[in-house]
Amino acid sequence: RCVVTVFLLLFWLPAQAAAPVLLVWGDSLSAAYGIPVESGWVALLQDKMRAQGFPHKVVNGSVSGETTAGGLRRLPAALDRNQPDLVLIELGGNDGLRGLPLKRMRDNLAEMVRLSREAGAEVLVFQMMIPPNYGPQYADEFSASFRRVAEAEGADFVPFFLRDIAADESNFLPDGIHPNERAQPLLLERVWPVVESRLARQDRS
Repeated sequence: RCVVTVFLLLFWLPAQAAAPVLLVWGDSLSAAYGIPVESGWVALLQDKMRAQGFPHKVVNGSVSGETTAGGLRRLPAALDRNQPDLVLIELGGNDGLRGLPLKRMRDNLAEMVRLSREAGAEVLVFQMMIPPNYGPQYADEFSASFRRVAEAEGADFVPFFLRDIAADESNFLPDGIHPNERAQPLLLERVWPVVESRLARQDRS
């Protein structure tokens, strides 16, 4: 009789809604390269969201060394698996450092935005920049590509992700490329206003 009662209770109790998901889709800058994972800005984002009362679960799908082509290949399975409400695309830096064609990078970014939106998620696109030694024309077109994609695809835009740390070498690991633990809260504060604004709009809708 007890087993039947428990079964009936489980059957009639409304299922608890799954927490909405925020998917971070980036490269080593978001994968906490060279530092403890719990110190990375993505882990700090989860902590901040909880402190602010947002119920979202943050899933970090970032992979060190990832390009936009690799991110695009992996994204459909991640969207199906996680069913995110919000996707943060922080990719493109490795395309630039390898001197890959910018049109291909833009096409890959745009397709990731479209796939995410087709899966029911809103999207943030992070702007990246590269040193001018790649040539001023390439560097300028590279940095402009991210806003162009965001505007064309109706995605939110995070201006130069590393702006608040780029001028101070003490914010980086000895390789001079990857942000250290000290820099992670600054990266979070760069992203947070755009994330918070988008989450607030989702709540109102």
